[in-house]
This record gives sequence, C-alpha cells and structure tokens, in this order.
Amino acid sequence: MSGGILFVCLGNICRSPLAEAVARAEFARLGLAVPVASAGTGDWHVGGGADPRALAVAAEAGYDLGAHRARQVRAEDFARYERVLAMDRANLRALQRLGTDAPNPPALFLEYAGFPAPHEVPDPYTGSLDDFRAVLALVRGGVLALARAWGARVPETAAAALRRP
Repeated sequence: MSGGILFVCLGNICRSPLAEAVARAEFARLGLAVPVASAGTGDWHVGGGADPRALAVAAEAGYDLGAHRARQVRAEDFARYERVLAMDRANLRALQRLGTDAPNPPALFLEYAGFPAPHEVPDPYTGSLDDFRAVLALVRGGVLALARAWGARVPETAAAALRRP
C-alpha cells in the first residue's frame, strides 16, 4: 500500500495516535513501507499532545507518542491517503458526512483489517489505564492483521495479538 493510512478517532489524543504509533513501528519491523498518520473528527484538542494515559501505555509497550500533536481531519486527507480508517461507527459516519468522492471510502479500522468482531475500538477517554491498555492491544492486533493481509510474515511471538484480548 503506497498511499498510506490515516487512522481517525474523535479527538486524536487516544485511539488514533496509538494506532499510528503501533502501525509505524510494526510496519517498519515487518519491512512494510506504508506511510501512516492520524487525525480526529473533532477540533477540541488540535495542537495538543496525546492523552497522558495513552503516552504511558504506549511507552510501556515500547511505542513513542512524545512528538504527537492532535489535528482535525480535512477533506484533502481523502486524496492524500489511500485508506482513511475510523476507530468506531460514530467517527465513520462523521467521515462519510465530509461528502468526499474519494475512490476508497472511509472504513472501520478493525473490520477493514479483518479483525474479529465487534469492529469498533472503544473510546478509553473517560476510562482507566487498563482501558487504554485494552485499546492498545486492539489496535496492535488490527495493525498486525493488516500487515498479514498484505502478505507480511507476522512472527509467532506477535500472532497472539491477532486474537481479541
């Protein structure tokens, strides 16, 4: 996939930055040259960093969110990225309302990845650190499922992430 992936959640401080960081690291480990980015459908956090709990769970797992700055999705993102993948149905509907005629319409991330249902990544914003850890496990599983669907050999040590936590 040469055109890249844009992961989208509501505020771009929790789920989509975690997906971006995991995808960047795991794709690189697997030898996949896929550009990745993230954005939010809302504008509340534009310019701010990732949620401290997202930073903490990412660091625990060896992913770096330190440079992340939230941004809002723009209509031109549909032309820039080959795939725009929403974390949940509410954000998918918001993306669909942008009225773009992109050749590849937005899709649900986990469903597109072929990850087991349900296909939504829950919003951990009002939850605990464990909720953020669960989201990290889901997005890692989704990212590895994408990589496997594209023909990458996912090592057995990572294969457990392909099942729902």
